[in-house]
Amino acid sequence: MTQIIGRWIEPRPVLSTDRQQFTNLALKAMIMPLLIEQLLQMVVGLADTMMVSHAGEAVVAGVGLDTMIYTIFIYLFTAISAGGAVVVAQYIGSRERESANLAASQIFHLAGLLSILCMALMLMFGSALLEVMYPATEAVTMQACKTYMWIVALSFPANAIYNAGAAVYRSMGQTEATMWVSLAANLVNVVGNAIGIFVLKAGAAGVAWPTTLSWYIAAIAMTALCLKKGSYVRILPGYLFRPNLPMIRRILGVAIPNSVENTLFQAAKVVLGMLVATFGTSQIAANTTGQTFWSLAACMGISMGTVFITVVGQCVGAGDVEAAEWYIRKLTRLSLLLATVWNIIVMALTPILLPLYDLSDETKRLILIIVAIHNLFSALVQPFSGPLSSGLRAAGDVKYTMWASLFATVVCRTFLSFLLAKQLGMGVIGIALAMVLDWCIKAALDIWRFRSGKWKEKRII
Repeated sequence: MTQIIGRWIEPRPVLSTDRQQFTNLALKAMIMPLLIEQLLQMVVGLADTMMVSHAGEAVVAGVGLDTMIYTIFIYLFTAISAGGAVVVAQYIGSRERESANLAASQIFHLAGLLSILCMALMLMFGSALLEVMYPATEAVTMQACKTYMWIVALSFPANAIYNAGAAVYRSMGQTEATMWVSLAANLVNVVGNAIGIFVLKAGAAGVAWPTTLSWYIAAIAMTALCLKKGSYVRILPGYLFRPNLPMIRRILGVAIPNSVENTLFQAAKVVLGMLVATFGTSQIAANTTGQTFWSLAACMGISMGTVFITVVGQCVGAGDVEAAEWYIRKLTRLSLLLATVWNIIVMALTPILLPLYDLSDETKRLILIIVAIHNLFSALVQPFSGPLSSGLRAAGDVKYTMWASLFATVVCRTFLSFLLAKQLGMGVIGIALAMVLDWCIKAALDIWRFRSGKWKEKRII
């Protein structure tokens, strides 16, 4: 069976062995820790929503509405780190170690400054923003929103620094280190949540404080690893606190389109969250809990996207664009296979896990429907709209992937969501359908771009 799968994912003609920088064993060693790390984060998300559900549906809804805004900042920090990871990976491929060290250090520099600014803004204006965005929300739900937002805003610097360190290690293909750091941080989070909800009866705050603490633990650990002598790429204090404008411009050349793409993507989700907020507590809770299952199902695609950045980035950095194309084909096939298997498993687990949630029968029915819609397309379409897009971005085709995502997500998904959910009265089911239609459009655009070969003309370093 393994040999059959191996032959299926190998594109023809096969790339000569001396040009294959990443063997199947190397790819497996990279993918497995990434998947475990993503799975841990998703399991913690499931545990969070399970435990918060025992504080009442209003608290579940409040935390869910707030998470939509919070995630904008997380995506922003991740985009900066991912942009830096592309630059670092290409320098590794070209064997320019000193430039890779400089790039890694500047990722930390940018992430630290940006996150402190974002934290200050949310601490000052977060409560007012929530009231403007969700004016019709019930008082108890709004209180949960404000409590959660204020506490998790304190985690922004730690979140950004952790992502910076993780990006450096992943660009080297050393994903096992980030897995162990994530494991430790998530254990702290889960134990803290249990204490906060069941012992202290602290509601939204009982989830928010452990989240913040776990991010700081992860940030300290990743910073220590990135300072360690002996790593092929490490951050250097001499570069860390002194801006290097040429390198910053190079990183931002990838990070800004990525940030715009991710931030507007999440902003569109916030707008749709405002729409969902008008549907009532049951549908809000279904959407919030459903997103946790969606995230669990999508973790395979997220993991493979990181692999694309490392592999394609290093191939392009080494000047072997043909190898980059071969690996994009191979990794896309592998993504399709793994995503299909994974989504079947998640769909089978959903009805088993739902009884653990203290939610109404109507809410659970809606969750089953929207998870089924999501998982079908997550298996068959998302590998082309997500991981493949990461491969194009790693090659330097960042502006195209940005515009394609903005058109598919911000324009098409938003329009279709209002049409299906509001005008046709489909509620959160319409939101789910609009999301997967967005993937179909994005997948078609990315496949066309890859086949056109225009992505090969882009350069970063």
